[in-house]
Amino acid sequence: MAIAQEVQRLAAPARRWARTQKREYSRGEARPLGGDLGAMGVYLGLVSAGVAAVRASGRELPKRIPPGDVALLAVATFRLSRRIAKDPVTSPLRAPFTAFQGPSGHAEVAEEVREHGGVKHAVGELLTCPFCLAQWVATALVLGYATAPRATRMAALTMTLVAGSDVLQFAYDALQNGVGHAPGEQSAGVR
Repeated sequence: MAIAQEVQRLAAPARRWARTQKREYSRGEARPLGGDLGAMGVYLGLVSAGVAAVRASGRELPKRIPPGDVALLAVATFRLSRRIAKDPVTSPLRAPFTAFQGPSGHAEVAEEVREHGGVKHAVGELLTCPFCLAQWVATALVLGYATAPRATRMAALTMTLVAGSDVLQFAYDALQNGVGHAPGEQSAGVR
């Protein structure tokens, strides 16, 4: 019991400092600094576990990654991050942390963080932000590439092909809708 009280006593200045920093940073807004700190801790833990898995696998880290693989992983990171953050089919993953607001562009949804402040807020922000998710997705792909390059290339190829298909879908829609023509002018073949 005495040890627990001593730990409490020694930690009190750090807790006061953290509360002051949160108050001065947030200026009355419900910002999830504790939740964000927790997310960073989870990320650090997962990266550490991933590095340990790479070491345990006995694989050497590549001395160089071919530019084609970098491009493949970059496009896959973009597509998978956006799929997790915006796709209607992944809504069940976000539902505990977000509220549906409506459609947002082609085959995407707009959602708002459901709770303000705390861990659920931090997770909600992470799951609805493709830019934020990209760090996590890229890390997973890089660790996968280091431990199982062929399987990771295949998974990345799938997401890259989906991204290419998305571009073609948008281009096709633009052609069908006569984008690039003067107002009132129809595109050839579309009447």
